[in-house]
Amino acid sequence: QVQLVESGGGSVQAGGSLRLSCAGSRFPYSTNCVGWFRQTPGKEREAVAVIRTGGGFTTYGDSVKGRFTISQDNTKNTVYLQLNSLKPEDTAMYYCAAGLFLDTCTLAPALYDYWGRGTQVTVSS
Repeated sequence: QVQLVESGGGSVQAGGSLRLSCAGSRFPYSTNCVGWFRQTPGKEREAVAVIRTGGGFTTYGDSVKGRFTISQDNTKNTVYLQLNSLKPEDTAMYYCAAGLFLDTCTLAPALYDYWGRGTQVTVSS
């Protein structure tokens, strides 16, 4: 069973930065993709970024391209999300998820099998 724990959330002003961490047990052994997703009350969960843990291939959601960077440290079983140039609309609960995919890592949250409990990011104007 893969267990994921997010950390690093907090409150920042617009233009600021945060680094989120997703520490996983047993991945990448039973998964090959890790993604960050976010959700605000009343809205659907949105893909932020995903990474293929074996080769490092990454994909980003359109709203964060050029501002957020996903990376991995396989020695620590940890995936990071660097959030730069934060905007108030980035305010959300950020979740880490992991899954096993035959081809490219999908941005569809419903297809991921394992989820963390989330970490809150709040950006004030």
